[in-house]
Amino acid sequence: MKFKVTCLQMDIAFGDPIKNYQHAEKLIETAMKDNPDIIVLPELWTTGYDLTRLDTIADKNAETTIEFLKKAAKKHQVHFVGGSVANRVEQGVKNTLLIINNEGKLVQKYSKLHLFKLMDEHLYLEAGEKTGLFELENRNFGGVICYDIRFPEWIRAHTVSGAEALFVVAEWPAPRLSHWRSLLIARAIENQCFVIACNRSGSDPNNEFAGHSMIIDPWGEVIAEAGANEEILSAEIKLDLVKEIRKQIPIFEDRRPDLY
Repeated sequence: MKFKVTCLQMDIAFGDPIKNYQHAEKLIETAMKDNPDIIVLPELWTTGYDLTRLDTIADKNAETTIEFLKKAAKKHQVHFVGGSVANRVEQGVKNTLLIINNEGKLVQKYSKLHLFKLMDEHLYLEAGEKTGLFELENRNFGGVICYDIRFPEWIRAHTVSGAEALFVVAEWPAPRLSHWRSLLIARAIENQCFVIACNRSGSDPNNEFAGHSMIIDPWGEVIAEAGANEEILSAEIKLDLVKEIRKQIPIFEDRRPDLY
């Protein structure tokens, strides 16, 4: 089975959800000219890292964003790995990834498990408590958020449960671009899966972001990579390649979970 995946590497207006919804809508319209099967947005794309104002700008139960993505999914008949949003729930605010299928149905919510203290996430956000596994068209995927990729055991929890491709949404800073590229390639190789990673571009009052969204095959070969600026990045992924590679080098069969 083949999927055409498209990453919207967008610049994000700091703390301005209305402007970001409008901008995302335009990017989606442009992306659909290439007929993708799955569109991916970056982390916290409605607010950026305006953490100190999340009490007022976070999306209550992610309702506005879910409706925005459902409407776009039905209009264009496209699946969304809808980036993550500041999601205000009873416990506080979570950084939540949204999966909407091409019928406009909410498939999965995943809240970021590992909070990044260097950007004060732990002061303003509540951590998630479950995996990002989801299914589209009877194929298994995993979704994680930014800092999560530094935890290989968390990524393996998804692939050992059947995920053939990993979607990563991020606001990864420019000073650690080399880490971004190396970690994503390593996660693809060690899990023998596709990695589709959508980062943001641009800057906010405190950070410059790296861009360089990437689509990587299960051998660790980079199929497509964006630059630093706003860009729409697309490539085709052939999921049957995952099974072929896992047969050639059967690391999942050779694991020793009795010892580690």
